[in-house]
Amino acid sequence: MPDPLAPGELLALDRQHVWHPYGPMPGRQEPLIVASASGVRLRLAEPAHGADELIDGMSSWWSAVHGYNHPVLNAAVQEQLGRMSHVMFGGLTHEPAVRLAARLVEITPEGLEHVFLADSGSVSVEVAVKMCLQYWRSAGRPEKHRLMTWRGGYHGDTWQPMAVCDPDGGMHELWSGALPRQVFADAPPHDYDTDAVPAYSAHLREVVARHAHELAAVIVEPVVQGAGGMRFHDPVYLRVLREACDEHGVLLVLDEIATGFGRTGRLFAAEHAGITPDVMCLGKALTGGYLTMAATLCTARVADGISRGEVPVLAHGPTFMGNPLAAAVACTSIDLLLSQDWQMEVKRIESALRDGLADAASLPSVRDVRVLGAIGVVELDHEVDVAAATRAAVREGVWLRPFRNLIYTMPPYVTGDSDVARICTAVCAAARVG
Repeated sequence: MPDPLAPGELLALDRQHVWHPYGPMPGRQEPLIVASASGVRLRLAEPAHGADELIDGMSSWWSAVHGYNHPVLNAAVQEQLGRMSHVMFGGLTHEPAVRLAARLVEITPEGLEHVFLADSGSVSVEVAVKMCLQYWRSAGRPEKHRLMTWRGGYHGDTWQPMAVCDPDGGMHELWSGALPRQVFADAPPHDYDTDAVPAYSAHLREVVARHAHELAAVIVEPVVQGAGGMRFHDPVYLRVLREACDEHGVLLVLDEIATGFGRTGRLFAAEHAGITPDVMCLGKALTGGYLTMAATLCTARVADGISRGEVPVLAHGPTFMGNPLAAAVACTSIDLLLSQDWQMEVKRIESALRDGLADAASLPSVRDVRVLGAIGVVELDHEVDVAAATRAAVREGVWLRPFRNLIYTMPPYVTGDSDVARICTAVCAAARVG
């Protein structure tokens, strides 16, 4: 092992060579150097604004639900590493991937029977879109090639996912002239506005009916729209979409990359509506934040339809598909989650977030405060000053990653009450200066 770099040298090389997500090159903001992580804490290589460690309020972009350096997950990786770290999945198979696929079929909504293992959330959405397009082409209906979604959504940064992100004001607006033109319904009404249900339900039904002849699928994030705005909506709209898709011959895709594995208080957000989609995308918390992996699940109807086509295969095969290390830790992460009273932990965090963020509602620049499961959101009436808000949170010993006009938290489920309280203090501090 080479000698570790001094912090100054590391930052100089980072600035010269490393392109960070959603940032310019070279970067304008100096990143914090994480030396190690354990539990819910990130230990910094050198202190920042008086803090030498930070409580992670983000679960590493919503993935590290068990926290860091977990002995059970560490052991799963080490045990699998002793057998094999990787083997190609074309023409070969192995126990970790088979076990994972069977486990996902067991715990997801009934009817999802087939699992395609992918590299990342965005790729799982690409695969879902390809499944839906190929299903209709195999059925002799190639004209059904467009997708419908609602505004305010986010599905990833690769090509087809960008096409179903909100085209106006979203982070992919730059590509609006080049991306496939999809069908957008209005954004779902905020939160659980029962007065809005009849009118918006009728709107969804009308849009599906009007475009059914050209729609391959409807794709939405269930209950929580994530990086498009952290907005919550009534699960009734998922039932409306299920009924409309069934009535008009359109497939339904649920993107559960952010909501899967308990984040909303149900294991999968589809359970709030009691429905099964034709295709479901999973990622993020799938491996407990240890390794990149995602999955696209589908019903037998979708798989059989593709298999009866002129090209009877799904022509997609990532090099690291079904990676044994990732599959092994994913199986262990799922078992770890389900072996505990995770619902009680999420409810505990939800209650603490409601209490701790209540004061933010009285701040002059705050438009809304909302909490669902282990998700807490403070929405401002202006674009966040990310640098100022981040500094304020770090001074409180907490890591947050604000974006657009939002300061939010999605902490690991193992975050204790005192640490949740500190996260809330940091969110409020960031809202005051952001």
